[in-house]
Amino acid sequence: MVKAWILPLPDTVQEQIDEAIEYGFDGLIVYVDQTGKPPEFYAAGWHDRENKIPAYPQALFKIGSITKLYLAVATAKLVKEGRLSLDKTLAVYFPELAGRIQYSDKITLRMMLQHRSGIPNFVDHPDYWKKPPKGRQEILDYGLDLPADFEPGEDYGYSNTNYMLIEDLMDKILGYPHQQYIKDEILNPLGLKNTFGSLSEVDLDDVMSGNYVGVDKDFKYEDTGLMLATAEDVGKFLKALNDGSVFKEGEQEIYSSIYVYEHTGLLPGYQSIAKYHKDMDMVVIQFNNTTNFDGYEWSIAEMVYSRIVKILKKQNS
Repeated sequence: MVKAWILPLPDTVQEQIDEAIEYGFDGLIVYVDQTGKPPEFYAAGWHDRENKIPAYPQALFKIGSITKLYLAVATAKLVKEGRLSLDKTLAVYFPELAGRIQYSDKITLRMMLQHRSGIPNFVDHPDYWKKPPKGRQEILDYGLDLPADFEPGEDYGYSNTNYMLIEDLMDKILGYPHQQYIKDEILNPLGLKNTFGSLSEVDLDDVMSGNYVGVDKDFKYEDTGLMLATAEDVGKFLKALNDGSVFKEGEQEIYSSIYVYEHTGLLPGYQSIAKYHKDMDMVVIQFNNTTNFDGYEWSIAEMVYSRIVKILKKQNS
């Protein structure tokens, strides 16, 4: 890792991601969209090592928690429509869970969106990795019937349980899957035809393989229930999020009060970084398909991303 930091900065993004493959990544995709310039696409390594398919920029990728950006936008839209209220409590929306989530009568939708609810993160449950849940209810159960991490609104604690509950709430309010609402209200208006709500909607050959160091398994076959997209589609969405074009009148003010404008994603076999760089009016998306238990790959991924941004700034100077 030290060697990777101190190496001279390459002249091009392609050289940097080619170099990154030597650090242990199986494959890497980068998308750059800077206002006034044509989009740039980069790839290195393998899309599917076993079948000897090289990485390519148009591959579908499991974007993990970047999904939360789409969910937060959808929630802002539903709030503006008057179908959801940021100040109603979890106990009101989910009376059946009132006895399973501490302080449910004080936790508001706003707190859940902002990760200020105190609801434990299901992935932190000691049995989550020993006994992997087999379905959505089992996943949710790992975040229920536990003491709160803190009193609602008193601290910040990133929790996937918050957003799983928000998905369920949207399904309940809409009367149909929230993925369809996201498609109708976000994806279609932006022309994003390569973004999908679940693995069942796509051709598996189009999905980049996911590798976990030390595990002989391709994680692309695991249905996480989270979104898949190309780097280009994520980039277009992120640009629209930051320039406001994803919103109708009054929605952006709501969104700005509840969530952030960039995100990362981490799943077994998949790491993603999606950020907007205001100083250059530029979106840079990075996908890599290799993870491990000690966080080494994540640290390297952030380092590579940082160096890519430095290269792009240098090119603009």
